[in-house]
Amino acid sequence: MSEYIATIGLEVHVQLKTRTKMFCSCAVEYGAEPNTNVCPVCLGLPGALPVMNAAALELTVLAGKMLGCETPGTCKFDRKNYFYPDMPKNYQISQYDLPLCLGGAVPLHDLAYPKDAQKTIATPDKKIRLTRIHLEEDVAKSFHMETSSGIDFNRAGTPLMEVVSEAEIADPEEAFAYLTVLQQVMIHGGISDADMEKGQLRCDVNVSVRPLGTEAWGTKIEIKNLNSISGVRRALGYEISRQSEILNGGGTLDQETRRWDDSRGETQLMRIKEDAHDYRYFPDPDLLPVHTAGIVESVGKRLPELPWDKRSRYVVDFGVTEYDAAVLANDLPLSRYFEEAARDAKKPKTIANWLLNDLQSALSTAGQSLGDCPMAPASLGELVTLIDEGKINSRQGKEVFAEMFASGRAAAVIIQEKGLEQVSDTGALEALCDEAIANSAKAVAEYQAGKLPAINAIKGQVMKLSKGQANPALVSQILEKKLQS
Repeated sequence: MSEYIATIGLEVHVQLKTRTKMFCSCAVEYGAEPNTNVCPVCLGLPGALPVMNAAALELTVLAGKMLGCETPGTCKFDRKNYFYPDMPKNYQISQYDLPLCLGGAVPLHDLAYPKDAQKTIATPDKKIRLTRIHLEEDVAKSFHMETSSGIDFNRAGTPLMEVVSEAEIADPEEAFAYLTVLQQVMIHGGISDADMEKGQLRCDVNVSVRPLGTEAWGTKIEIKNLNSISGVRRALGYEISRQSEILNGGGTLDQETRRWDDSRGETQLMRIKEDAHDYRYFPDPDLLPVHTAGIVESVGKRLPELPWDKRSRYVVDFGVTEYDAAVLANDLPLSRYFEEAARDAKKPKTIANWLLNDLQSALSTAGQSLGDCPMAPASLGELVTLIDEGKINSRQGKEVFAEMFASGRAAAVIIQEKGLEQVSDTGALEALCDEAIANSAKAVAEYQAGKLPAINAIKGQVMKLSKGQANPALVSQILEKKLQS
């Protein structure tokens, strides 16, 4: 039985975060009543003329700049001709030979891979090169009922950016990592919310297999109907096995398009795959070419910090571990919360620990997202500062944190109400230590005989006398000084 290796390329469609559609003024609104955000342009009625959405052009160039693409000086739009019920004009306005972005790459990092694959990454720090990023209009959305189908044209004409990779993804896990990083870039740049459940990020997969040790690619097969990053991984795993089994059995593969049935865990034939010439591309006669110099200059002034640059900054500026930096930087709301909470903190790493452990755990238990968090970033920073200053100890901090999360009230108010503030007055603590020493003759003798852990019994007496409010660190210092004198 021969061993086969896979060659994978991805075509990712990203709905851009614009207020209006690509070539008309209809609103882009997820969840609106079907067929309410429509007009003669996006319905393809005779005589209606398209007008470009400048914001969509800028967002596409911005995405390209974030991924290291080049933008040619002149670009144009073309008509991609085909008949399908969700395409009212019987053609789609897209870009063929002069797209907005060329080249670039998506850098993969360890935490982008599935958790079960992060310790067995075949090629660490791999970069997947891009062929192009082009801009087009989305099609309508079809709904298939038991005995009929319906079409919602609200989505028709929504600005849609297509990111096309080179065919150099080696396995389903790399495809997972590629999509994860791409999604992070879209969100960090404000380019798209990239929510796959809402269809804002959709992926078509091209995959072929060839015998190990050979160079010629096998027959390319496309997979559609993929609505989650984990679904892409499962679909590729199935399809690679399917193709390999056919070839091992002496069969042949045809270039075709298949759909992924997630409930059955299998791909199914849709149609024989078209080639580019089947679409009969030609320049759209209603749209002039685009001179991009002004767009590139404008976008260059608002290029955001990239997730991988943010990770490096967190390690250097905040002293967090590389793992914590990656977790924080990869999630935009989480990174914003962290930076605000750590703004005036003396120990930002402690903020990160509370955020990634206690706060994330509390949100998970409550079934809430960070956007619903009752605790403001500054409030978490205040709590950590009070602990660092010795006003309360870590155990008390957990108690105060729970109350803050439940009520949204400030740490200082809760500490005062509960009488939790630690006693840090040296004079008062020395008096308590003297009393504890006087009442702990056996422990004192053991400590002075070299049994150093005996000091804990005396320390316990001080904490008992202070009703748990003595500053433990100061108590230890005072006791050691008195017992060693």
